[in-house]
Amino acid sequence: MKKVKKTRSGCPINLSVEVLGDRWTVVILRDVIFGDRRTYRDLLRDSLEGIASNILISRLKTLVEEGMLTKASDPSHSQKAIYSLTEKSIALVPLLVQLGAWGRRYMPVSPQLAIRAQVLEEGGPKMWEDFMSELRHRHLGTPLPSSAQPVGERLQAAYEAFAGTQ
Repeated sequence: MKKVKKTRSGCPINLSVEVLGDRWTVVILRDVIFGDRRTYRDLLRDSLEGIASNILISRLKTLVEEGMLTKASDPSHSQKAIYSLTEKSIALVPLLVQLGAWGRRYMPVSPQLAIRAQVLEEGGPKMWEDFMSELRHRHLGTPLPSSAQPVGERLQAAYEAFAGTQ
């Protein structure tokens, strides 16, 4: 039997913040969505912000419970799990793009780390939809629509090109 979670109100903003409202949850989703980090080890090792292991474990468990991620055994290693996005998480891409755009405008960002946000913002909703289709293919196994160059590759190329000029 599924446990019903008690909420403070039925307000959609409140309910969203109850799931996404802490810093680490959004950072973990960012790393899975934009960094393709799918294992506990990758998320822990490659975190720019240095997430603590106990916090990572707790947030991954919550994201799975909330239906934001699924967890499956890695066929290549019995003690390793692979995390995948759900449609519920993939639907956050436009919100994360807007959050990145806001951060680029109003916060003291690192230009190297902001380049992907800039490319996505300038690419607009069509690029976001293409990226979401790529995520659905990678995480949910849906067919991959054809596009000139995958958005993930374009984002990585922009980052590497910017990093090479520094």
